[in-house]
Amino acid sequence: MRLRRTGILTKIVLAVLLVYALVTKIGQSDLEKQKRSELEELKSYEAQLAASVDGMQYDIEHSAEEDVIRDIARKLGFIDPDEEIYIDSED
Repeated sequence: MRLRRTGILTKIVLAVLLVYALVTKIGQSDLEKQKRSELEELKSYEAQLAASVDGMQYDIEHSAEEDVIRDIARKLGFIDPDEEIYIDSED
């Protein structure tokens, strides 16, 4: 049995398919890197939100304590009548 030699057209088609596969793989690799970066950002944001929720949960659980009430009021911009606020402005 004799093997036929491949024609030039077959070689061109195989070369084009190889180039297409390489370009697709490179594109997918870049997209994968981008998605991993986005995932890390979302995990960081999730951790920040979890810490914020924990702080709020503490405030709710200890809402009867005077120190917690005072801290919440300060966060909202309120001050005691005899308290003086000094603002340090950096130029």
